[in-house]
Amino acid sequence: MNSFPAWLVTKTNDQAEVHQTELTEADLMPGDVTIRVEYSALNYKDGLAMTQPPLIIRDFPLIPGIDLAGVVERSDSDSFKPGDRVALNGFGVGENFHGGYAGKARVKSEWLVPLPENLSTRQAMAIGTAGYTAMLCIMALEKHGITPEAGKILVTGAAGGVGSVAVSVLKHLGYDISAVTGRMNEAAYLKQLGANNIIDRAEFNGKPRPLAKERWIGAIDVAGGFTLANVLSQIKRAGAVAACGLAESMDLPTTVAPFILRGVTLYGIDSVMCPIEKRITAWNRLANELDLDALEMMSNEIGFDEIPGAALAILKGEIRGRTIVRIPE
Repeated sequence: MNSFPAWLVTKTNDQAEVHQTELTEADLMPGDVTIRVEYSALNYKDGLAMTQPPLIIRDFPLIPGIDLAGVVERSDSDSFKPGDRVALNGFGVGENFHGGYAGKARVKSEWLVPLPENLSTRQAMAIGTAGYTAMLCIMALEKHGITPEAGKILVTGAAGGVGSVAVSVLKHLGYDISAVTGRMNEAAYLKQLGANNIIDRAEFNGKPRPLAKERWIGAIDVAGGFTLANVLSQIKRAGAVAACGLAESMDLPTTVAPFILRGVTLYGIDSVMCPIEKRITAWNRLANELDLDALEMMSNEIGFDEIPGAALAILKGEIRGRTIVRIPE
């Protein structure tokens, strides 16, 4: 049986180790669709899996990588046939089940999204979990009734993957966007994506007041911690925040004041177990509402051997936009 390259996390005597190896299809998990993986991506969670595996990985040995895109080689499902182009993010892949950092994957068909015709597998991974999560956040704000005419939108962690895609799509939809970043040297990049105003993250670092001046009708937050607490204190009456990350902290040191005195709503965005119908809607919207030239501008492609170094960089907040991982044959 032909082998393929893979990153594998193993555990011996409570010590986890990440190494590159060769596997065969016999090493893959059960599933009704086998995929030749062409591209994966690097997300914050992947950075943790590659550097601090016990924080993310629940079962060993395991192939990390929470995203993958490729071509169906074999299928026992009526939903897919050989040659179909598909993408997968979430459902515990790269955490509980073998993920995208390998030349092949065998998965459950109900986890797969058929790629829109105008998206390549490379572009799908330039979007990846981060971009798909950004669209889920936007959809939550829209469902809340927040239109471009309603007021300004705040995006934290704007130079990262979620933030970059969120800014680009929000600009396409006509919103007035304020972008928060800890890297003010990325101001020109964020304005190119469509941000109208760039704010230093330091403004959101301090202990929040229960209520501050009303500034934003809606927000997308990837940080948690003091940042999210400060954002909530500044949301206008009947506004909303879509929270999808904990890059700063899992804590939320706030009060009930924004919720009961201004009617602010906090939406939690679960991209991992999101129903497939909602996923397909998000992916189809991304194919139509994300500027693919902007996507390319915010993306950087790395080779398979470069994953460990990039994993360290993303945890340090040194990576702009999206990182695509090219999977060797």
